[in-house]
Amino acid sequence: MTDDQVAFHWRDYRHRGKTKVMTLHAHDEFIRRFLLHTLPDGFHRIRHYGFLANGHRAARLDLCRRLLASPRQDDLEPEAESAAVAAERLAATHRCPCCGGPMVTLAIWRCGQAPPSPFWRDTS
Repeated sequence: MTDDQVAFHWRDYRHRGKTKVMTLHAHDEFIRRFLLHTLPDGFHRIRHYGFLANGHRAARLDLCRRLLASPRQDDLEPEAESAAVAAERLAATHRCPCCGGPMVTLAIWRCGQAPPSPFWRDTS
């Protein structure tokens, strides 16, 4: 760093990872480029999101382990029940977490099977 300039090493991967030196004005360009790598308050990096996020990691990993230890639905004996009874059972167990209304299953597909084509066309 000199007076109002900052010099730093960087790798140019377009030229086989060759190390180069770049010199920028500290007050303008260097700070602008540096701040492109920082996140605003309240935002989290995507790699810290989901079931491995620090705040939930222990509880979510425990849940994952319990779910993986449970038998798969394919391995269970099929129950003989009418479609009305099955729909009532699903409506009772699948509720919207926001409003509490019943959630409707539109399609089910097995692991490795291609999902069915949607019956709606999203034009947004």
